[in-house]
Amino acid sequence: MTELLHEMHAWMNDYMRSFRTDEPDVMLGIQLKEIHTGYVTTNARALAKHLGCNAHDTGLAEIIGLFHDVGRFRQYAIYQTFNDASSEDHADLGLKVLAEEVDFLERLTPADADLVRFAIKYHNKKEIAPTDDERKLFFAKLIRDADKLDIYRVLLPFLTPEGAETAPNFVPSDAAQEVSPDFVVDFAAGRQADYYRLRTHGDRKIVRLMWIYDINFMWTLRRIVERGYVDAFIESLPAQEGIAEGVARLRAYIERLCAQND
Repeated sequence: MTELLHEMHAWMNDYMRSFRTDEPDVMLGIQLKEIHTGYVTTNARALAKHLGCNAHDTGLAEIIGLFHDVGRFRQYAIYQTFNDASSEDHADLGLKVLAEEVDFLERLTPADADLVRFAIKYHNKKEIAPTDDERKLFFAKLIRDADKLDIYRVLLPFLTPEGAETAPNFVPSDAAQEVSPDFVVDFAAGRQADYYRLRTHGDRKIVRLMWIYDINFMWTLRRIVERGYVDAFIESLPAQEGIAEGVARLRAYIERLCAQND
């Protein structure tokens, strides 16, 4: 596993660098995802160790973290956006890239390769597909947490209206700052919103705040809260009817979980 991981890291580093360009707008997105890949790989490995995974399973977590966003580079090079709804699903695209470019997954056992593909495929979906395979479910939950933890960090510079103008095409730069009415309703009710309905900068913030309800491990939630991500996103929300209700529900949910796990 150690030698295979070394080969995987070397290939991924070369692959990411192959998308570098002299175009500043494109490079912003590519470099953002290069850095994100490193953080998520570290998060996945750290979370696996915290949860008591053995060396083999910690290695699988690292593989999933390393390759979870491999599709983002082709996506941004082709479409100049990270919006799956206006391009194509980056997790599905990532699995295509891995199948076309390398044989790494074929060098794992069939069960491990299937597990890695499942976790990558569902790392970005609104929900994980139902499965009776507890290992698949565990690793899908792990990568979703590792990914979300770093996405909060990534998005911090883009929360203000001025910052949103410099964001690498998460939504159109001229999109409204307000939250769409249907997203306000979802937020107030404490339920996940559909990423594919995202239309405004406000919607983007609400979707990330509602991710809190989908965090699987306290290790992750504590880091999100302690690093100030929740407060930063809440403070950046526009003043709209229904927002305060959603904020109150979210804060109560976090306080209840933290109290239960003290």
